[in-house]
Amino acid sequence: MTVNRDARLAEHFVTLADTLVDDFDLVELLDQLVRSCVDLLQVSAAGLLVVDPAGGLHPLASSSEATRMLELFQLQNDEGPCLECVRTGDAVSVPDASAVHARWPRFGRAAVASGFRSVYALPMRLRRETIGSLNLFVAESPPLQPDELSVAQALADVATIGILQQRSVHRASLLAEQLQSALNTRIVIEQAKGVLAEFGGVGMEQSFEALRRFARSSNLKLGEAAESLVRGSTRPDTVISPRVR
Repeated sequence: MTVNRDARLAEHFVTLADTLVDDFDLVELLDQLVRSCVDLLQVSAAGLLVVDPAGGLHPLASSSEATRMLELFQLQNDEGPCLECVRTGDAVSVPDASAVHARWPRFGRAAVASGFRSVYALPMRLRRETIGSLNLFVAESPPLQPDELSVAQALADVATIGILQQRSVHRASLLAEQLQSALNTRIVIEQAKGVLAEFGGVGMEQSFEALRRFARSSNLKLGEAAESLVRGSTRPDTVISPRVR
């Protein structure tokens, strides 16, 4: 079992590293990061918040729609493990539902209502610069062990290094432009998910999977495929089957 997990871990690290090319797709990198966490660790869901150029936090990746809504809930109510992690730069681990509720009452109620019993937030940080938080949610599984949290932090570090890979005098401005571009792309992706969900009569997660499959089969970046769909250059029926009426 250990050998199998080590092999899968190596495979995921290779996949993440494969995205770190000169013109890498930041949104695809972060989506791969949350998928890797769910596949490798005993977590039910994973999400990611990233700091924008103005210092605001935005959800840029999530393994499920419930996770994305929880991240938005934290931002709207200004409380939760993800916000605390970004503000302090330290990891946050709360493995018990009652402790989650006691620490963040409003978020705790929302998390339990979504079926989660423990939460973890790991900083996306390089030296003193924290650019986001990797957030892990666990339902019925046992609390995460230290070695599992180490794997999650390592995955977050790979993504962080990827985002900060531009080594130049103007790295800060380049990072700001890159993150702003990713935020704009995420907005278009959400619009495309809505188009596909309405056309196909499916949930947002199914529409996102259809969009991802279409992007890969068409050799397009996720954002490019979404923009083509939103602008009408790509017909919804080439991405997903229509709703049965």
